Amino acid sequence: MDTALAVHRLHFAFTITYHYLFPQLTMGLALLILTLKTVALGTGSERCNEAARFWGRIFAVNFAMGVVTGIPMEFQFGTNWSRFAQKAGGVIGQTLAMEGVFSFFLESSFLGLLLFGEKRLGPWGHWAASFAVWLGSWLSGFFIVATNAWMQHPVGYRIDAEGRIALDSLASLLSNPWLPWEYLHTMIGSVVTASFVMGAVGAFYRLSGRHMDHGRIFVRLAVCAGLPATLLMVWPTGDRQGYLVAEHYPVTLSAMEGLFTTQSGAPLVLVGQPDMEKMRLDNHLEIPRMLSFLTYRRWTAQMKGLEAFPPGEWPQNIPLLYYSYHVMVGLGTILIGVMLVAGWKLLRGTLDFSRPALWLLMLSAPLPYIANTAGWLTAELGRQPWVIRGLMRTAEGSSPGVSAGNALFTLIGFAGMYTALSILFLFLVHREIEHGPRAGASGG
Repeated sequence: MDTALAVHRLHFAFTITYHYLFPQLTMGLALLILTLKTVALGTGSERCNEAARFWGRIFAVNFAMGVVTGIPMEFQFGTNWSRFAQKAGGVIGQTLAMEGVFSFFLESSFLGLLLFGEKRLGPWGHWAASFAVWLGSWLSGFFIVATNAWMQHPVGYRIDAEGRIALDSLASLLSNPWLPWEYLHTMIGSVVTASFVMGAVGAFYRLSGRHMDHGRIFVRLAVCAGLPATLLMVWPTGDRQGYLVAEHYPVTLSAMEGLFTTQSGAPLVLVGQPDMEKMRLDNHLEIPRMLSFLTYRRWTAQMKGLEAFPPGEWPQNIPLLYYSYHVMVGLGTILIGVMLVAGWKLLRGTLDFSRPALWLLMLSAPLPYIANTAGWLTAELGRQPWVIRGLMRTAEGSSPGVSAGNALFTLIGFAGMYTALSILFLFLVHREIEHGPRAGASGG
């Protein structure tokens, strides 16, 4: 691979991975804040209102970080990926502009009302503000995922006389068959992240003996939202997403699963290390015939291995793709297990006082971030070597006038800037958690 291209890819991978640490929490947190406001409106619970205000402040810090890190990422289309922007801008410019005009301004405008307008708006108006923030954040996710879904599975386009990709049908773009399941999988993943973060803070309060009533609310809402969300990540969203990959791009599925040879009744590999030289998996542990059943609902269904496809069609980095996919699936399974334990304790009425379960919830907070990152790595690595599947290779999309040295210099600068931003972010979140849901409150 060309050195400049490798640095451009690393640069974008770094910025987008760091950026997505924040939207995945805000999108899920918006739904949980709306839930708290709905309960408060229906029951008159001031504790739920206090909880919503507390998480609104956490939301605001994350939202600000998402904006600060998202704007440079979009500018990279012009700086590092100018040929991609020039060729495909007529399509991706539509959804990115709609995200900014329809979603971002809706979310940011009503966030101000959510944070500072409660007394003027009254209970119903403040609830409406929380609804608008949720709607804006989820619309934003829709338009961004629509852009990615088009790059994964292009529809509704034509090639103009100058060889550029032009939008032929906005309706086709927004009804892309790839979009619904990718969108739902992404948004439910954000709910999983928000549930585990909320559960971790609630568990911390319960274990430390501070803000006990609020901690109880946080933990219970986290489990009630997180348990179904972790299950929905597997079925139907993850299952249908996998079916689309199998139907349209079977070579990607073979690489994800480490399936080197064509088999009837293909096994599901739990662990193993791909050996690309010998075209096999080393030290593998597998469930016989399970992959065929999960993919086609038949135990003896034939599945093509990598050997059935020309090497030029293979994903570029099969080991990294394989490990990313299995990290995502493995951590997803662990997250389900954690929520099942917490859900069982909650059903029995013992969760609030079970220190092992609370410790488990608190220590699990980083896992959804890793799982979501591994999931996006799987999606993007599976598309390579295409930046737009079947239309434009990644090597054709970078900026020819930007050298590897220039790109590396800016990458180092971004890394330093994001380090400083991370310290500021952690300080602000730590201050809010220490302050707690109520000023001067130290217990329940």
